[in-house]
Amino acid sequence: MVTSNAQSEDQRINVTKTFLPSIDSYASILQRAWDNVWLTNRGELILELEEKLKEILGMDNILIMNNGTIPIQIALKLLGNHGEIITTPFSYVATSSAIIWENCKPVFVDIEGDGWTLDPQKLEEAITPNTTCILATHVFGNPCDVENIDRIAQKHNLKVIYDAAHCFGVKYKGKSVFSYGDVSTCSFHATKIFHTGEGGASFCNDSELRKKIYYSHNFGHNGPLDFHGLGINGKISELQAAMGLAVLPHMKDIYSERKRAVEFYNAHIDFNRYTRLKIRDNTEWNYSYYPILFKTETALLDAQEMFNAKSIFPRRYFYPSLNAIPYINGQAMPVSEDIASRVLCLPLYAGIAEKELNRIVHILNQ
Repeated sequence: MVTSNAQSEDQRINVTKTFLPSIDSYASILQRAWDNVWLTNRGELILELEEKLKEILGMDNILIMNNGTIPIQIALKLLGNHGEIITTPFSYVATSSAIIWENCKPVFVDIEGDGWTLDPQKLEEAITPNTTCILATHVFGNPCDVENIDRIAQKHNLKVIYDAAHCFGVKYKGKSVFSYGDVSTCSFHATKIFHTGEGGASFCNDSELRKKIYYSHNFGHNGPLDFHGLGINGKISELQAAMGLAVLPHMKDIYSERKRAVEFYNAHIDFNRYTRLKIRDNTEWNYSYYPILFKTETALLDAQEMFNAKSIFPRRYFYPSLNAIPYINGQAMPVSEDIASRVLCLPLYAGIAEKELNRIVHILNQ
């Protein structure tokens, strides 16, 4: 069972809390790296973690990396061709900044009003002769309309990259959400459901593309002396892989604990005042976040002030709408801007105590 992380009345309740396995279990795995005197460059622990993830997720072409942003950057380097990338304004800033970092141009398409993912009905009108990719985000683990996005991409000969940072364990129509698109990426950051402290992964269905992603994350190396092409350093270490191997055995309990908290919120929040995220049909969700939508931004700010006064710290996530960031200077995105101004993620993590959930709901329902 997951150890309770219950707090007393005077302790902080943050929006999330990293799940930590016992230090002994972590150290016992880490000892193998010490015994091998091998800390990086795809050692025994990294290879073992990849094999276990392949089995758990039902995916063959997995490549673990040192964070969740590098896989996006590599995908854009290989598929973006310095063109226009159609993307969502409702995501973490890494989605858009990676596009600009790779000398591509973000072109925003607004989001659906209930599921908050990129709206495919608005996608085609944004396509130009310079468009090379679609980069969409599965928001809070909620899958995009992958069928329509992929249909439009095939019609216009575009590549599809999915930012699936929140999606570990999510299935859509019976298979991992990572299996959709040309490339999917995930974050294994310490705040995520499954984590390696800091880390991420790239997933694809094309073994040839996986080879390109592989050498791109390893300085372009093809063996110790030859080079396939341009690359950077995206390698994860044995220390991080050891954390992943120590966390994996607890995943069933982590999902269960988070589901318990989600069901408490669902049962006790007054939804005459708030709106929930609509999870797409045919989705096995992972209980990754609990966002609620206030009726006005003023109501959100009032609630946030009340929470903070009680040492409770939900998060405005995602905020602001990415088209409004000064260095991006994107066109207006009315739906995304509206949602971003009114959405708040409530505390959610394995081990959150029922009395803490009661405190949060009590404040909301005032």
